[in-house]
Amino acid sequence: MFLYGIVLFAVAVVSSPLKNDYVINNKRFPENFMFGVATSAYQIEGAWNVDGRTPSIWDNMTHMNPDFTPDKSNGDVACLSYYKYKEDIKLLKAMGVKHYRFSLSWSRILPTGYADKINELGVAYYKNLIAELKINDIEPLVTISHWDLPLTLEALGGFLNEDIQWWFQDYARVVFSLFGDDVKYWITFNEPRQTCMGGYGYGYYPPAIHSEGLLEYVCAHNLLRAHARAWHVYNNEFRSTQGGKISIVVDTSAYIPASDNEEDKVAADTKYYFELGWFANPVHYGDYPEIMRTRVDQRSRAEGRSQSRLPVFTDEEKNLLKGTADFFAFNTYSANIVQHMDDPPISYPPSKYQDQGVRDFQPSEWQNSTQPSWFKIVPWCMRGLLKWIKDHYEDPDILISENGLCTDDDEKRIYYIKNYMSYMRDAMELDDVKVFGYTVWSIMDNFEWQLGYTQKYGLYEIDFNDENRTRKARPSAEFYTNVCKTRCLTDECVD
Repeated sequence: MFLYGIVLFAVAVVSSPLKNDYVINNKRFPENFMFGVATSAYQIEGAWNVDGRTPSIWDNMTHMNPDFTPDKSNGDVACLSYYKYKEDIKLLKAMGVKHYRFSLSWSRILPTGYADKINELGVAYYKNLIAELKINDIEPLVTISHWDLPLTLEALGGFLNEDIQWWFQDYARVVFSLFGDDVKYWITFNEPRQTCMGGYGYGYYPPAIHSEGLLEYVCAHNLLRAHARAWHVYNNEFRSTQGGKISIVVDTSAYIPASDNEEDKVAADTKYYFELGWFANPVHYGDYPEIMRTRVDQRSRAEGRSQSRLPVFTDEEKNLLKGTADFFAFNTYSANIVQHMDDPPISYPPSKYQDQGVRDFQPSEWQNSTQPSWFKIVPWCMRGLLKWIKDHYEDPDILISENGLCTDDDEKRIYYIKNYMSYMRDAMELDDVKVFGYTVWSIMDNFEWQLGYTQKYGLYEIDFNDENRTRKARPSAEFYTNVCKTRCLTDECVD
């Protein structure tokens, strides 16, 4: 009865904007605001073994285990963007976007995974892509690594091998030298939480290792070291001549206290720190969040371990990490209610969720996306999430690097984008949050990782049974085109 009351309280307090009493913000976005769209290499390029590219962990997983995706699909052909990139850029130009976020295929550029061999044909593809964007006045926003680790490096332990920091540093130096004169915005890694939690924790992404609360922490530790090495390469060797900015993309849901009780507020903050702060705190402040350090250390001791499951940065590494984000980039899609709970008993195996020691859930009253059950549409959460980032990370410049809806109902997609952007605009106007860009995922339907082609995020529809992968505009593409060109979410705008 008590829990039911809390859920009703939370829904009553924060979901009322879904009942038509919320007015879409009609203020124009600033003149220099960056509207964009996003993709990633493995999800759209295809040409998996063409022109010198070697396999990534995703090629290997989907080839060796076709049942890894529900439709037994893979990224071998994907959207054919390796061949159709000029067509895609025409769509971007017509839409009026200011930036295009895409990623580089590590194994297309460095077939061995190392900087000892550069694949000139792979380099030429990205040079041509970037040149075409620049000709059309679209800013390339380049992700250096978006989950598709070369298989050669995974064979050596991947992110469990601390040498990944040197492998990635060398790779980053190569791409800065090759493309940096034309790229002003760099991302080292996309969603490292998913790389580590999915790849080495729950095992829902390659290499599909199940080691919750153990190897996922090792993965994160090494990935953060790799990010810091790459940032310093750019800062020390390229920034003065290329003049760009570099960051990392974290991902987070919005976490909302179940009540006004202090315990629930602390629980929501704890959830933020374990999910977003896991990576954001080290790159901003040099170390893991204090609550994360304390709880994992305490539970590790109670488990009889001689050292914490959460690795420790040296003082040198803390200094290396601190301040390695020139802007705050994050992906967000949904939200959860968070509630205080009694500390979970010590048990084996451990898990990051036991380490957090909070309960999170989504009320059934929240609107579904029509596709994955976890994906609830809660646009009002955007303002609070942005304010939390502003307050906890020293008021940074913020890029929303992914936001979009997975659905078969395009009207719902328009509703989602319009409302999330409106609450974002509220945060800019009312809370002085410094958001400088917004990026829709995605310009087109693509290979959605472990769910194959069963989920549709695209402003443009693709029939994957059509060998030409013809792009077809959805009404949401027309809506977003109007937003990009008017800098406004409504028909009548005010400056």
